[in-house]
Amino acid sequence: MTITTDAAPPAIEIRNAHKSFGDKQVLRGIDLTIEAGTVTVILGPSGSGKSTLLRAINHLEKLDEGYVAVDGELIGVRVQGDRLKELHERQILRQRSRIGFVFQNFNLFPHLTVLENVVEAPVSLGLASKAAARVRALELLDEVDLRDKADEYPRRLSGGQQQRVAIARAFALDPRLILFDEPTSALDPELVGEVLRVIRTIAETGRTLVVVTHEIGFAREVADRILFMSDGVVVEDGTAQDVLTDPQHQRTKDFLSKVL
Repeated sequence: MTITTDAAPPAIEIRNAHKSFGDKQVLRGIDLTIEAGTVTVILGPSGSGKSTLLRAINHLEKLDEGYVAVDGELIGVRVQGDRLKELHERQILRQRSRIGFVFQNFNLFPHLTVLENVVEAPVSLGLASKAAARVRALELLDEVDLRDKADEYPRRLSGGQQQRVAIARAFALDPRLILFDEPTSALDPELVGEVLRVIRTIAETGRTLVVVTHEIGFAREVADRILFMSDGVVVEDGTAQDVLTDPQHQRTKDFLSKVL
């Protein structure tokens, strides 16, 4: 087993990633390296393995075979002899605290206010005092134009507002890597733009972003790199110009002919 040990390791390294649910193979031996500070968009039809691959990066899905490393550190496992052994849940949670994750269905705590949702993680992990976390949370709510909603509960917000709170919450731990799992798919069409605007702003901060989405216009505008997945493998990998304008694989061409 060889893990990249360069002085400056890639933001994400995925090797021989396999994952099955019952008899269905969802990931089929994916090898992938993503450099720090880049925006990678993953496209593909439903069931192609996009979200599973994304969730494997922070070990929300445990791989059957292979491994993921973030900034040169194995995620969810450690090397024991010639095998990989699962870490304790507390160790995995500590690793996840350095990886922001924005879910398609927001996953806000309904019993907490907007401000409390953003404050919760840094305080519960012992990374900030409640006072310091509150100051930072208000700054983040300013950045997503929701400071005036700080004392509201999630149920009082639109879907677009809830997703912007979820993005602020992901930022509360100041991650260098942020994963977005179809962040606009649960939104009404008129609310999509406000969430994409926030993600565009994040893309300019130098953080590493990996975004699973069906928003082709967003991918064309923001992505440094586009991966197209089908049947658990990456069949196309290139710049937005290459993949969206001159795709080489027939499955990519078929998909784009339906969405463009």
